[in-house]
Amino acid sequence: MTYEDLRRGVREVCSRFPGEYWRGLDGGRRYPEEFVAAMTEAGYLGALIPEEYGGMGLDLSAGCAILGEVNRSGANAGPAHAQMYTMGTLLRHGSEEQKTEYLPKIARGDLRLQAFAVTEPEAGTDTTSIKSMATREGDHYVVNGRKIYISRVEQSDLMILLARTTPVEEVEKRSGGLSVFLVDLREAEGLTVRPRRVMMNNATSELVFEGLRLPAENIIGEEGEGFRYIIDGMNAERILIAAECVGDGRWFIEKATERAGEREVFGRRIGENQGVQFPIARAYANVEAASLMVEKAASLFDRGEPCGAEANLAKLLAADASWEAANAALQTFGGYGFDAEYDVERKFRETRLYQVAPISTNLILSYVAEHVLGLPRSF
Repeated sequence: MTYEDLRRGVREVCSRFPGEYWRGLDGGRRYPEEFVAAMTEAGYLGALIPEEYGGMGLDLSAGCAILGEVNRSGANAGPAHAQMYTMGTLLRHGSEEQKTEYLPKIARGDLRLQAFAVTEPEAGTDTTSIKSMATREGDHYVVNGRKIYISRVEQSDLMILLARTTPVEEVEKRSGGLSVFLVDLREAEGLTVRPRRVMMNNATSELVFEGLRLPAENIIGEEGEGFRYIIDGMNAERILIAAECVGDGRWFIEKATERAGEREVFGRRIGENQGVQFPIARAYANVEAASLMVEKAASLFDRGEPCGAEANLAKLLAADASWEAANAALQTFGGYGFDAEYDVERKFRETRLYQVAPISTNLILSYVAEHVLGLPRSF
């Protein structure tokens, strides 16, 4: 199956969920259950799960083609994308028993793994400063702490959790003593979920852990090695979300181009003016350039080569390009761009998130300065 075959299939699924569907969800702050079910039934949300576990056995580049096409079609991959990169933590670092137990059910859609609990109120992107603790007590770990802005918890059956198993003052490196767990949310006594309303339709919550007991066999990989596992997953996350940004950018450019070619003011089409043309053309150039970086980062990831710099650059360039395209589209539509019927304002809000999440563009610049260019640490 070629990437174009994948895109064609995704477009067919998305065609069943037009703008009216997404506007209705946005107005009611509802989760796209029907869309996620359709994508799961078509196999796309299990695309990266190996065939031996019931998935399509495709690579990250294929995942980029799928999620990018969702956003290019005017839909929103955000409510479903985590199933790809959270599953990777289990696939690459879980035990054979864990993979056999959960991956086939995730591929079939019997279980959803859409939640990835890392961020905390006082730590933010400083992951090594998280305070949630998982303390070993016999054949269980007992979890206490808080997480913030954890998406899709109420829509998931399973969740990946990062917590400290060794206090930070007792480890040689701050990145040590962190462990990853698989949480079965269907039986998570001691976990309180508090939904948070945010700018766009994103089901996100604050989590409070008060004595949540997890079976010891729910730890993924080795105790204390969780930071390395999470970083591995974060590279995939950034590349996939960068692909979504490229999809957003292309949607904005297509809509702006159509509008500029049709809208007449003062007896001529607005697209005849360079002041309208040039921002759209510039946005197009930047989106296409960002797409090349996404392809490079995904290719490195698929070959098992180091890709931290490329994953971050792909996220930075694609997020900036989609935001530039969003502004060009909104300006081209004028007042109509603020009208929900045209979908520009919805997509505008959705793509703005990626200037901040899952990592802010400023922190990417700090990473590039320090780890790529060799400049002093700036914070």
